Amino acid sequence: MKFPVDAPRNSVLKAIELLGFVVVREGNHIILERKNADGTITPLVLPNHRLIKSSTLRRTLTQAGIDREGFLDAYSKV
Repeated sequence: MKFPVDAPRNSVLKAIELLGFVVVREGNHIILERKNADGTITPLVLPNHRLIKSSTLRRTLTQAGIDREGFLDAYSKV
């Protein structure tokens, strides 16, 4: 599967939630967190736009430690 270009926000959110993240708050940005097994918390900040550009999505996933294949697998299930 190819990496999405201008992916719909709702589809991206559903895929990220499948990876264990939970929405903490919404405003100009959507803040998500994932509680890890070792007790740490991984934050993820996504702009609250209707469409998410592929470059923004790649950078966000990298910062949250989500690999491309893991995201694409979750995204294909949405």
